[in-house]
Amino acid sequence: GGFMILAGLFAGTLLWADLRNIHVWVVLLVTGSYGVLGFLDDYAKVTKQTSAGLSSVQKLVVQFAVAIVAAVLLILFAPVSPTSPGLETSLVFPLFKQLVFNLGWFYVAFAAVTIAGFSNAVNLTDGLDGLAIVPVMIAAATFGLIAYLVGNFVFANYLQLHFAPGVGELAVLCGSIICAGMGFLWYNAPPAKIFMGDTGSLALGGALGAIAVCAKHEIVL
Repeated sequence: GGFMILAGLFAGTLLWADLRNIHVWVVLLVTGSYGVLGFLDDYAKVTKQTSAGLSSVQKLVVQFAVAIVAAVLLILFAPVSPTSPGLETSLVFPLFKQLVFNLGWFYVAFAAVTIAGFSNAVNLTDGLDGLAIVPVMIAAATFGLIAYLVGNFVFANYLQLHFAPGVGELAVLCGSIICAGMGFLWYNAPPAKIFMGDTGSLALGGALGAIAVCAKHEIVL
């Protein structure tokens, strides 16, 4: 099930997103890496016929390592906002338009906690039929709208949001998450024929965390 979701997500994104966009590749890096990590965990459980896969320490080490790389790539290579200098290393508070804290390189740690933390949040939520995928689809729809708005100079300026160049392309990736989730849900609805496992839950949580970091809406997530 998790592989089915990731196949749809990657196919939709690679077909329709602008592949010159750094945000797209960073989110795909996190999603794919967490998907592989989840697959190794699921594979260990199946082959050992036990609920014990990879240890929590092993998973956390890999999750934080990938998240740190993603955060550093965004800081170094993402387009700089002309209206909000230093936005790439800043923590933005929703509703308070001017409340911005520039954390410098400490932002890497904050971003890593956001990405790895939300990956595990979705993983913990997963369990019953449709319990994780429906909230993920709702969150993806919300962040698809947020990404489009903050990535569009006119809309961001009108709504007094911090303009983040290039982030609007993540709306395509969010749409791919929703559609892949709908396909999965068709076969996951009772009586469930497939389950997403850690392959899907870790990857989807990581994707949403990375999208929130790109859009500078971590607290909203």
